[in-house]
Amino acid sequence: MKIVVIGGTGLIGSKLVTKLGEHGHEAVAAAPNTGVDTLTGKGLAEVLAGASVVVDVSNSPSFEDAAVLEFFTTSTRNLLAAGKEAGVGHHIALSVVGSDRRPDIGYFRAKIAQEQLIRESSIPFSIVHATQFHEFARRIADEATTGNEVHIAPVAFQPIAGDDVARNVGRIAVGTPLNTMIEIAGPTRYRMDEFFRKALATWGDPREVVTDPLAHYFGAVPDESTLVPGDGAVLGEITYEDWLKSAA
Repeated sequence: MKIVVIGGTGLIGSKLVTKLGEHGHEAVAAAPNTGVDTLTGKGLAEVLAGASVVVDVSNSPSFEDAAVLEFFTTSTRNLLAAGKEAGVGHHIALSVVGSDRRPDIGYFRAKIAQEQLIRESSIPFSIVHATQFHEFARRIADEATTGNEVHIAPVAFQPIAGDDVARNVGRIAVGTPLNTMIEIAGPTRYRMDEFFRKALATWGDPREVVTDPLAHYFGAVPDESTLVPGDGAVLGEITYEDWLKSAA
């Protein structure tokens, strides 16, 4: 089947396109650098012609509250309208674990708005809530750094490898629409401060991890359930330790 991957040249999108292609599907990477712009609608009608499934793994270029809300609502409206016109039978969106529980976080509010548009559409859908990716651990540490200290909250943390995200999203893409939300996460649950203390030691990074109950995570203080899934989540296979070895 023809499956269009919006954001198909990014971290998860490129992995997804490759995996779908390996299983014999016509996986098309759609992104601004391939001539498809969901914000303006440019190229959508052409790329969606004949598509059975659309998978949206795109992300906003800005995480500022107003900008990220504008990105996800505008691009999703355009994508749903074009998908309906093209006769797409399954719309899949990759979202974030915890977004439905923390509307005080601007990025999460934008994802909630995106998901609401999808739920209200006439197109059958699946929404995948994923935990943070292994690939972004260094960025999280950098965002939490002041001087030589990395301030991390002592809360639950269960990151997932990008390959596991792509594998699970791919399985959903070739299956029957769920018409609901599913959570995916890594195989191991950590304390976030302990995770980063070990990670920095493994990286050979001299910064000191400081356990800080008031530490922010991209603009808000996480609680015990913010960054981890509820019961019944689908777990990946790749631990952070194994991911580090393969990345090296």
